Amino acid sequence: MDQIIPWPELAAAVQTVYPKIRENGGRPPIPLERMLRIYFLQLWFNLSDPAVEEALYDSVAMRNFVGIDLGVEGAPDETTICKFRHLLERHRLGKVLLTAVNDHLRRSGIKITKGTIVDATIIGAPSSTKNQDGERDPEMHQTAKGQQWYFGMKAHVGVDSRTKLIHTVLASAANVHDREALPYLLHGNETRVWGDQGYQGQTAVIHARAPKAKDFTNRRYRHHGRINEVEKAKNRNKSRVRAKVEHVFGVIKNIFGFRKTRYRGLAKNLHRLEVTAALANLYIVRRRLLTA
Repeated sequence: MDQIIPWPELAAAVQTVYPKIRENGGRPPIPLERMLRIYFLQLWFNLSDPAVEEALYDSVAMRNFVGIDLGVEGAPDETTICKFRHLLERHRLGKVLLTAVNDHLRRSGIKITKGTIVDATIIGAPSSTKNQDGERDPEMHQTAKGQQWYFGMKAHVGVDSRTKLIHTVLASAANVHDREALPYLLHGNETRVWGDQGYQGQTAVIHARAPKAKDFTNRRYRHHGRINEVEKAKNRNKSRVRAKVEHVFGVIKNIFGFRKTRYRGLAKNLHRLEVTAALANLYIVRRRLLTA
């Protein structure tokens, strides 16, 4: 990741809001790229602010990645790390970083094409009321999937059907239906749109956002106990393309560990989701970038 991340572009995206001098005098701020590296470590290893500070003292590999020599200086404390994260969240730079990464990939020859896969996955949230407010996060909600209930939020993504790059991210309460996010997940230049049966019947919505797009969402094939074998076979062919989105969710949830929210409210978790999507894009095409 150290070799394939476009550090100058990402630093430039944050530079306009990052302080050049410390308030009320004192020593200058920590270099911006170093703070970005620490923040990315948090997302890759699913670490809290105190945990990433401790990890920097424990791990030689992490210190080398960040560029810290304990013989010269200590690692940034958890308060500094927390303030940097809040700075990014306050200025809503998650989408800016995702766009910067995708622009870098486009210049490297890895482009967003004209096919989009839409899907959503549930990110759990703590359901306990043993906290300072004595209540669950009011912006999260519960929903049923199959015969099991979940409490949390939904991560909606629009993924390129050829490269598996995420180009659009949304977050909502878990009880929001997948189709409600559909028009916001398309970039408008699509010629084909794939999705599971939760998006069926939305052809008009797709055409309103992407006039040239054909609707390749899965259709219902079981009616009153009878199976339409033709429709079932069509769904199987569509799912060969649609299944690529599961690789994206696998990176976000299984490799980066974003299976449960760490912060309260949708805004903070949307920001984390956007930056995680940017890093997931780099991870997915890492071999092509390293070869180049």
